[in-house]
Formats: sequence, structure tokens, C-alpha cells
Amino acid sequence: MKSLKELYRIGKGPSSSHTMGPQKAAHIFGDSHNDAKSFRVTLYGSLAATGKGHMTDVAITEVLKIIAPVEIIWQPTIFLPFHPNGMKYEALDADNKPTDSWTVYSVGGGALTEGKGEEDRFNTQEVYEMNSMTEIMKWCETNGRSYWEYVRQCEESDIWDYLADVWDHMKASVENGLEAEGVLPGPLNLPRKAYTYYIKASGYKRSLQSRGLVFAYALAVSEQNASGGTIVTAPTCGSCGVLPAVLYHLQKSHDFSDKRILRALATAGIIGNIVKQNASISGADVGCQGEVGVACAMASAASNQLFGGGPSQIEYSAEMGLEHHLGMTCDPVCGLVQIPCIERNAFAAARALDSNLYSSFTDGIHRVSFDRVVEVMKQTGHDLPSLYKETSTGGLAKDYNEKID
Repeated sequence: MKSLKELYRIGKGPSSSHTMGPQKAAHIFGDSHNDAKSFRVTLYGSLAATGKGHMTDVAITEVLKIIAPVEIIWQPTIFLPFHPNGMKYEALDADNKPTDSWTVYSVGGGALTEGKGEEDRFNTQEVYEMNSMTEIMKWCETNGRSYWEYVRQCEESDIWDYLADVWDHMKASVENGLEAEGVLPGPLNLPRKAYTYYIKASGYKRSLQSRGLVFAYALAVSEQNASGGTIVTAPTCGSCGVLPAVLYHLQKSHDFSDKRILRALATAGIIGNIVKQNASISGADVGCQGEVGVACAMASAASNQLFGGGPSQIEYSAEMGLEHHLGMTCDPVCGLVQIPCIERNAFAAARALDSNLYSSFTDGIHRVSFDRVVEVMKQTGHDLPSLYKETSTGGLAKDYNEKID
């Protein structure tokens, strides 16, 4: 598996696969073609179907227009064979003829690939020798260690500085989201709700107040993402509110130190990495189970560790977090990362705390392993029709006709 630095990425919303990835690709292609007279970028499949709502064209054009004019071509019904988020960049001469072209895929979490296996330019060093939860859990139990200690063993020493920066940005996204008010961009005219939830939560007794605050924190981050604010992929932009909400709430309510929060982030990263390695964290590939479902599993594991769970209890908590999101579709209304995405982040954050509590009552022994759920999630995602995988042509998104300019 790769470094956690490739899972936790700090950047602008609203989508890691539809905004961050394409923008990164535009930078790479533009840097190699400073003499181009114009550019033509063709977006395929999910990138084309929901690209306007995700501001894919804006992300690409902002980079390339500095060099030359840009034409965006939308091909929502054409799916390239490697991944639903395909795109082709072309550099054109004065006669509007291509001088070079490049096909690349945005595979989730801001990551890119050319789909060329070992020859892929985006291949990076494997940091983790073990790629499954079963292997890593066995190592932890054999050596009397926890998951974060496996991270410490495998990563470079600067991983803790990196995670500290990640945590700072996560906290900032919560706090900035709580301060912001108004309407989110797009034709839905969806009002921000985080501050309202935060204020209302203060009026309840402690048991209900706790849940209300978690909702508020998740809404705050997700609303920041929807408005193009700075967030951390955990594991994606569309699911970026879950883990920060849970960790922020637990630190505030239980006074956990930053050191313990960073260790929880490391454990959560292992969970996300396992899914990224063995299945997918792309909504266009496997549906929202690969985004919000994985985020819930990450937050479930992190919270269980904070409360003293052992390796098997942490694994069980993560398993429940993902298992109970199996089959969740990715059907954003109008192609915006707003409905149902924002609300799903809030519910997944609460479910993560429930998974932690349930697992804490057990000895960690259970029948279905986390690895098995990851395997099933991948198969379930590939069995879903494309209209339920970030194309906005089915499910909740069906029959909404608002236009994105």
C-alpha cells in the first residue's frame, strides 16, 4: 500500500475525483505544452455526467487558460474501459490540429492513473508490505502493538508532521464551516445548516447535545467542501466531513491530546488505505459506499482506538462502519456535492460513534471480517448500474431538471 500522504490530501472541494484530480492533470499537461495555441479536453462517463455540478470544467480551465484558450467536450454516455472518470487532454497548433494527446483517469481521492500498470507515471513507492486488515491485525496481536504503531514502522518519520498538518486543516474546516452562513452555490439554493445545528445542540441535555454537535461538525466541513473551501480528503472530498467531525467532537468532549488524535488519524488512514488498495474509494466506480461508507469505517476505527479498543475491537468497529453502508448509491442531485452528500456525512459520523460503542461492548470476535466486507463492497459496486454511480441519471437525482450554468 502507498503512504498515507496519498490518502489524506489537503485541497479545494467540492470533489477529489471531479475537481482535484482533473486540476492536477491539467497542471501536468499544461506544464508540458507551454507552446500550445489552444487546448481541447474531453471528459467521459461520470466526469462528463456530473462535471458541471462538480466544477470540473472550472478546475481545468483555470489552469490551462493561462497558456491558451480551452475547449471542454462532454461525453457522458461514453465510458472508457479502465475507469468511469476518464479524460483526454489535447494540445492544438495554430491550425487546430492535435500535436499531442494524453488519456488519464481520476480514480478517487485526488489520485490519477494512466491505467498502464507498472509503466504508469503515477506509480509511487509501496510503503506498506501488508495489504489486508487480517495481516495487519495479526501483526498487531503477535507483537502487542496497535495499528498506529504499524504506521510508525512503515512510514518516514515526517508522517507525524504531515498528520499534524492534516489535523490542523481538519479543525479549520470545522471551525470555518461553523462560522459561515448563507446559501451554497448552485441552483438548489441550499442554505448552510451547520451553525443552526450547533446553536440548537447547546439547548439539549448532554446525551442529545453530543449527537447534535457531531451533526453540526460534519455539516460544517461538508458545507465548506460544497462551496469550494479547503478540506482534507478522508478518503474523498464528498465524504470529508465524517472523520473530522468525529475526532473534533471527541477531542472537545473528552480532552484527548493532539498526539492521541494523530495516532487515531494514522489508524483511520490504514482503514482507508486497505479499501483503496483492494477495492475503490471512487463514487463513480463503486457508489457512495466507497466514499461515505469508507469514511464511516475510518472514523469508527479511530474512535474505538481513542476509547482503548484492542486490534480486534478496532477491526470490528471498522467492519460495522462499512458493512452497514453496503449498496449505498452515488446519486447527487444536479451533480452537486450537496444532496444527499452533506446529510450523509452527518449520519455517517453518528453511525461511526455507534459502531465504536457496539464494538466496545464485545470482545472483538465476530463472523464477517473487514476484509470480506471490502471484497463484497467492491463486487456490489461493480454490480450497480452506472446510473447509480455519480452520473446523476438515477436514484435521488432522477427527475431534477435544474441546469448548471
